[in-house]
Amino acid sequence: MTASDRVAPDPDPSTASTATDRLLADARALMPDIVALRRRLHGCPEVGLAIPETQAVVAAAVADLGLSPILGRSVGSIVATIEGGRPGPTVLLRADMDGLPLTEATGLDFAPEMPGTMHACGHDTHVAMLLGAARLLLARREALAGRVLLMLQPGEEGFHGARLMIKEGLLEAPAEAPVIAAQAVHISTMWASGSIALRAGAMLASSDTIRIVVRGRGGHASAPHLALDPITVAAEIVLALQTAVTRRVNVFDPAVVTIAQIEGGTTTNIIPELVRLGGTFRTVSESTRTQVGTLVREVAEGVAAAHGAAVEVDIEAGYPVTMNDAGAIDVARTVATGLIGADAVVDMPAPIMGAEDFSYVLQQAPGSMVFLGARPADVDPATAPMNHSNRVVFDEPAMAVGTAFYAGVALHHLAAGG
Repeated sequence: MTASDRVAPDPDPSTASTATDRLLADARALMPDIVALRRRLHGCPEVGLAIPETQAVVAAAVADLGLSPILGRSVGSIVATIEGGRPGPTVLLRADMDGLPLTEATGLDFAPEMPGTMHACGHDTHVAMLLGAARLLLARREALAGRVLLMLQPGEEGFHGARLMIKEGLLEAPAEAPVIAAQAVHISTMWASGSIALRAGAMLASSDTIRIVVRGRGGHASAPHLALDPITVAAEIVLALQTAVTRRVNVFDPAVVTIAQIEGGTTTNIIPELVRLGGTFRTVSESTRTQVGTLVREVAEGVAAAHGAAVEVDIEAGYPVTMNDAGAIDVARTVATGLIGADAVVDMPAPIMGAEDFSYVLQQAPGSMVFLGARPADVDPATAPMNHSNRVVFDEPAMAVGTAFYAGVALHHLAAGG
């Protein structure tokens, strides 16, 4: 077993930062409460922007800390502020709260009783870690030269919850206390339990939705020459999009185009009038994002025109690229190394093509998102269920590392006013 295969031990006190040398031990002492909150949230997952039961549980937990939870006006969000012992800037720490629409099949004894929703992306762990970090920070309040803003958001899973919170004034800090840093942690079974994975620059991709309607002319399947078959046109569009990506997009600034839905026809002997295609495209730069949006439209319209069919193309803008600030990643690396040692800090060689709405926050404040490894030690990395699987299980002891990391980043930024 290597150092990255287990939760890292406490660092050598002679080399650890004075701001973080006790954080991991203190976080581990809080684990019974952190796990209890995580499991309570895990049993009542809710999807979207309106998550009343989750919001009530989390707001009560925030109030129990002696903080004043501020509920969102149009979304089920919660914001709370920890005021430091001295004036200074603001550091934002974020956790998302919503679940996913699938039925859990983990066999965990704290799984939801009602089928149809699940915390399959670990947002329950994010909330528990953030509130654990709040306890660590409250115990060190006098060391903070500034404020810590706790951002607890709904609707990360495709509902733009972060953007809506910003619209409600999330980042409108007082002039004397601007938001100088923002940090998020995302749990994952891609990495060994207790490790932290990070990279500067593009961390996660943009995510935009493709909807295409191909209109032909219906008819009898025995006489396709008397109809205008939209199915064959749609099939050609699907294949042409893949070729266009490999021939028109720079391989070193990549894009992924996936058509994941094809709907058309009612039976075996009728050529339908129309076919609907649905999918997504992902990029790691805004320039390629713009290029691919244009390319999808050109390919669909060109193929349809070649066959005399009509086509409607709708591209729905999703999340932007999640861009980690280089300076913020330096801080994250320093804190992570002080907590778990350099061997457990993983440098990601490339972005992940998933998407995150924390990207909206990072467009307006320097900051970063890191991944917290939580793959159980007895699970094969090659077959470990991943986030969004209804069988994913996260190793709960890893949450101590995430809790300490959240607090350590805030302490680092506010130890001397940023």
